[in-house]
Formats: sequence, structure tokens, C-alpha cells
Amino acid sequence: MIKKLLVANRGEIAVRIITSAKELGIKTVAVYSDFDRYSLYTKLADEAYHIGESPATKSYLCADKIIDTAKKAGAEAIHPGYGFLAERAMFAKLCSDENIKFIGPPHTSIGKLGNKTKAKQLAIKNNVPVVKGTDKTLKDFKEAKQIASEIGYPIMIKASAGGGGKGMRIVKEEKELEGFLRMAQNEARSSFGDDSVFIEKYIDSPRHIEFQILIDEHGNAIHLGERECSMQRRHQKIIEETPSVVMTNELRNEMGECAKRITLASGYTNAGTVEFMVDDKNNFFFLEVNTRLQVEHPITEMRTGIDLVREQLKIASGEKLSFKQEDIKFTGSSIECRICAEDSENNFLPSTGKIDYINRILGNGLREDTGFEQGNEISIFYDPMISKLISYGANRDIAINKMKRALRDYKVHGVKTNINFLLSLLECKEFIKGTYNTQFVERIFLPRLQEKTNKINKKLDTALSLASILFKERQTEVIQPKVSITNNSTSRWINKRIESYR
Repeated sequence: MIKKLLVANRGEIAVRIITSAKELGIKTVAVYSDFDRYSLYTKLADEAYHIGESPATKSYLCADKIIDTAKKAGAEAIHPGYGFLAERAMFAKLCSDENIKFIGPPHTSIGKLGNKTKAKQLAIKNNVPVVKGTDKTLKDFKEAKQIASEIGYPIMIKASAGGGGKGMRIVKEEKELEGFLRMAQNEARSSFGDDSVFIEKYIDSPRHIEFQILIDEHGNAIHLGERECSMQRRHQKIIEETPSVVMTNELRNEMGECAKRITLASGYTNAGTVEFMVDDKNNFFFLEVNTRLQVEHPITEMRTGIDLVREQLKIASGEKLSFKQEDIKFTGSSIECRICAEDSENNFLPSTGKIDYINRILGNGLREDTGFEQGNEISIFYDPMISKLISYGANRDIAINKMKRALRDYKVHGVKTNINFLLSLLECKEFIKGTYNTQFVERIFLPRLQEKTNKINKKLDTALSLASILFKERQTEVIQPKVSITNNSTSRWINKRIESYR
């Protein structure tokens, strides 16, 4: 077993890794930037080392600094978490060259699967269904025009080295192609340092379903079922759940076997996720492989009872998987909501500042993964996610109700959050019925929410206008000259006020 582990990450995922490592008796080493000096994860680790300034480019993305720190601390292994260096083949190779165990797949496997065109070629070779389109990067606009014409519009332009919605453009007709191709290439170059792109037939309104896999260093592979990740905005996941409401045992087995085939073919080991698109007829198509631990991994842990970080560390220590595919039992339902410091009423702008107060009431069937404490700050330098709230129940209705209650009792002061937005999603009829897809939030939910807001604002404007009129009338009445009352008669003004109170 590994004796000492460096966690090359921050926030909630660093806390998550450190806790599982401690349970295995592994000593932990944290690295931190200027901003993270007093963060929760640095307190939990056995040792903590400063690696640079607050911007990630000067700290968490500095592979050489992290390798040097691991050697200085005597760490035998490095866990990259997710983001930052987690899917960088060069970082995995640096670890290997320095005889440090990288908690993840070999750099050769990351290279094959991290490039989407190479991954697509591998999928085709291993009988994994793919979307119609190119399996090589485009040479120029002329080639793009010809391919788009052959497969038919609409099409999707995708960055070969990309992810997270970067370098992606939907092209509905030929006149848009040249401009969108240029934009996709520029964004890909800016985000990944690689402007290569490819084309696929655009599947309108699919579901996004991913499969968790574990592969040891002895050739044993299992899948741990699916996660439904279709509740998205701008290709970023908001709410995830397992199981998917569209999944059958037959479909789960078929997709799970495809996930194992493509990863085994790449020489993969450790934990990973294979992502698929599923159309309205339950036809599925390979999308990509995330060669790391996913943000939403806790819902799989809740449903299977398997600690994925623990398994990662055991695999990296050379141990065989202690269970076979037939041993995996799927029970109950689990949901994850990402609580973020953002203003959902103002185009989801990040909300930075100090968390003056934070309080949660969890309870049975609820879990929170977080790296924040009261008094901590949300920074401009990193992702604004405060925590991941996870619910579990014997069935989907119970899991939903637990999540809604926990969100209502989750209080944060000092920054704006998306909690009310999450509650609105959980309460909408499409989520309750499970009839949503990847386009639901942007095409249906947000316009509906805006329409509702406009109606409320209109009523408010009307109420304010009436209040203003009444206020002016009253002002006019109040400044009327005094009226002398004789012979038990009253003025018109007094009569008017009497009538108004009858």
C-alpha cells in the first residue's frame, strides 16, 4: 500500500481524497497557493507546502513545482483529483519519469483517450457506436464544407483536445460554417493550446449518460452503472442522478460493456468515466472518456457502497479488484446538486467575497462534500462551487424530497448562491417525470423562468403605479384648506373620506 500521498488539487476534492487516504493509513501532503494558505484541506493534511501565487497558472498548473514538492516531502504517489493537471498526459509521464505513482491511467492511455478524434477511432475499432462524422481532424474549410454537405446539417464542430463545452459550435446551415469554424478553432487554441477540430452530425436534445469504470493493473475491469447528467447549462452539469429514468438492465449491461471495451483497448487502469449521448429512442453513441475522477462520483458511491477514491489508491498500490461485475449491487436512488456562488438572477455571474455565515442541516441519507468553512472567501481565481450536496433514498421520490428539504435548510450569507435555482429545477414537472434532456434548461426552463419573472415584474409595476397615484391623491387631499363646519354639515372632503371607510 502507498505510504505517503501528495494531493495535487484544492478545495472539496482535496478534502475528499485526504479523508479516504487517512482511512487507509496513508500520510497526506497538501499543496497550496497564496490564497489557499488557510483553507480547510491544508489543515486536514499531515503536511502542507506552498507552491506559488494565487492564479492557477502560477501554482496548481505548475507540474514541475508539484513534482519537486512530492520529492521534497517523500511522497510516493500523486493524486490529481479533477481539473488542473488531472488529464494532462505530460504530467502523468513526468510522475512516471520521477518514479512517482500517478493515481490515474498511464500517460499513453490519457494520450489516446484525451484526444477526441483518437478516442473516436478507438471506439470504432472496438465496436462502440459513434455519431456519424469525421474521425480525423479537419484540414481546412474546404474539407469541412464537403463533410458537412455529406452528413447533412445541422452539424457540431468540436475541439479535438477539448472538453467542458469549449471549442464547440452548432452549425445549422452552410452560410454559418466558415465563421463558426473559425470561432471554434480560436476558442480551442485559447483553451487547450490546440486548434484542431472535427465534425459530427448534431443530435438534437439527447440525454447525457456516463458510466463509471474501474480497471486494476491485472486486467480486471468492472463498471459501476450510469449517471444521468442531462441537466446542463452551457454544457456544464448542474444536477446529476443515478439511476437514469430511461435505463433498463439490458441497456445498462450493453453500455457498460462498451465502456469497458474502449478503456481496456487503450491500456487503461484506475478509475475513469465513459460518456455517451442517448437519443429519444434509446440509441446510444460514444461521446468521450474522462480519464479521471468525476465531480459527480459521490452518487455512484451512494448507490453502490463503493468508495471510489479508496479503490483508486488500492489499484495504484498494485492490488486486484476485490469484486467482480456480478458482485456489484445497485440499490436506491441518489442525486447531486452543485451549490455554487453565483447570481442566477444575473446571468449566473460568479459571486465573490467572504462567506459570513454558512449552516446546513443534513440528516439521514444526505452527504455534503465541501472545502469551505464559515469565514472563507470565494475567489476570482478558482471555480465558484461551494459544495456538492448529495441525497440518497430507497427510490427517486425519496431522494428528491430529501434534497429539496436539505436545500431549503442550507443557508449562506455573504455571497449569492444558486440554491433557489436548484430548488426550482427539482420542482419542475420535467424533472419530476424525468423527461428532461441536455437542452431542457436553456430552451425551456430558463425562458419559462424569464416569462414568470416578467409577469411578476409587470404586476409589481402595476401595483407601484397604483400606489403612486393613491399617494399623490392623498397628498392633494391633505393639503386642502381647512373647512369650517357649520349647522352640523360636513365638507365634501370629509364625506369622501367617510365613504372610503364604509
